[in-house]
Amino acid sequence: MSRKRAIYSTELKTRLVIEVLKEEKTLVEIASENKITPNNLKNWKKIFLENAEMAMEPSKAVKEYKEENAKLQLEVGEYAKKVGQLTLEKDWAVGKLKGLDLSNKKELIESESKELSIVKQCELLDLSRSNIYYEPVINEYKLAIKEEIKSIFEEIPIYGAKKVHCQLLENGFNLSLNTVTSYRKELGLRAILAVREPLCLTQPNIAHPKHSYKLRGLDIVRANQVWSTDITYIKIAGGMVYLAAIIDWYSKAVLSWRISNTMDTELVMGVLNEALSKYGKPEIFNTDQGSQYTSHIHTQKLKDNGITISMDGKGRAN
Repeated sequence: MSRKRAIYSTELKTRLVIEVLKEEKTLVEIASENKITPNNLKNWKKIFLENAEMAMEPSKAVKEYKEENAKLQLEVGEYAKKVGQLTLEKDWAVGKLKGLDLSNKKELIESESKELSIVKQCELLDLSRSNIYYEPVINEYKLAIKEEIKSIFEEIPIYGAKKVHCQLLENGFNLSLNTVTSYRKELGLRAILAVREPLCLTQPNIAHPKHSYKLRGLDIVRANQVWSTDITYIKIAGGMVYLAAIIDWYSKAVLSWRISNTMDTELVMGVLNEALSKYGKPEIFNTDQGSQYTSHIHTQKLKDNGITISMDGKGRAN
C-alpha cells in the first residue's frame, strides 16, 4: 500500500523557515519536532531566500511580471498571425488538391514518405485508401468491340447504330443494340449523312431580327476589335461535314473552330463559347444573316457580353 503524500500549508512552511533563520534550534531539531524531513526544511529555506527581494519590493516584482506578460502576449499575437496565415494557405492548397481527378491524386501519393503516413496523405487528398491499391480490370472484349466499331466507321461512315450492330453480329460479336449505341457515343462517332451539296450554307429566317453592318470605313488597328465567323462544308467519303470558325480580323488568327454533320445553332454556339472562354471578347462580332446567327440564343449571348452585333447585307462577303 502506497504512503499518502503529506501536504503542508504555506503558513506552516513560513513559520518553520523563520524559526530556522533565528538559529535558536538546529535544523534537525526543528524537523524532528514537526515530524518533517530536514530536506523539506532546506528546500523551503532556499525558496524563501530566493524570493525575499520580492517581499521587500513587491512593486518591482509586479512591474517585471507585467513586462514579461506583455512580451509574452506580443509573441502569442505574432504566433497567432503566423498560424492563421499557415492555416489559410493549407486550406487553399488542400482545396486545390481535393479538386484533382482520381488519377492525379494517386500519382501524388508517396508510399515511402516518412513525414506523412499514407492514411494522412489520403485524408488530405480526400481519397479513399482502397483506391491506391485497386488495379482496374481491363475488359479486353469491350476494347475489341470498340476497335471494330471504329473500323466499321472508317470504312462506312454513313452507317448508323442499327447497321453497325448488324455488322458486328455478322463479324461474330454478341452484344445488344443499346450497347453499340453507348459505345459509339463514348467514341464520339455519329453517322455522316450522304446529302447533296448545299446551294446555300446559311438561310435567313424572316422572323428573326436583323442587325446593320458596322464595319464600313472602320480601321482595324488591334486584336479583339473585330471578330468574324462563317460556315463552310467539307466533302468526305460518303457525304460532307460542316466547318464553323471564328477569326480575329486584325491578326487573322483562327480563334476557334468546330466540325459537325449538322448545320445548326449548336455548332455556331459551340464555336462562339470556346472563343469567348479562351480569348475574352471582341468589341464587334460580324456574321451573315443566316438563321443560326440571327437566332435568339446567338444574338443574346453577344448582347449579354456587351458585344456590338454586325451583320453582312445580302451579297456581302466577310
